[in-house]
Amino acid sequence: MTHDELIVNFEVYEDGSNLLGIAQCTLPNIQFMTQNIQGAGIGGTIDAVAQGMVNAMSFTMNFRSATGDAVKVFTPGAHQLTLMACEQGWDASRVTKVMKSDKFVITADPKNFNFGNLAPASVPDASNEYSVKYYAGYRDGKQLFEIDPINMKCVVGGVDYMADVRKAVGK
Repeated sequence: MTHDELIVNFEVYEDGSNLLGIAQCTLPNIQFMTQNIQGAGIGGTIDAVAQGMVNAMSFTMNFRSATGDAVKVFTPGAHQLTLMACEQGWDASRVTKVMKSDKFVITADPKNFNFGNLAPASVPDASNEYSVKYYAGYRDGKQLFEIDPINMKCVVGGVDYMADVRKAVGK
């Protein structure tokens, strides 16, 4: 059995070009939409989860400073970003470290650019925040999920939970 330990390193690409100067990325949080249900016959309230429907997602890239790449990926319009990570694990049965490939594909529009702080002998810590339109994740080449609200797709573990919804509305 393999246990995940840590991210060894990662790179970010836009349209095949490597973006430099990135210190950290905060991946989108996938949160399903809910509706609060209460009334006669229910002993309290429950949150009904709308199958496959997701709330708006955000993505953040932090740069050590406002580099040319930080400004490039802040230009208005959609940016297709690919994040490639090497995740280290421990295989207890073979008593060895193993490396896994994680890949995240994100299409997003910039919505906020923070140039950071200015202070003597410090790092400015610039950051970009994005509105996510598409988000997919892969482990060692196998798709884990695909969230595509515009095309009404919510694939998790190989199952498209919006297929019946698309069919019901004539898509």
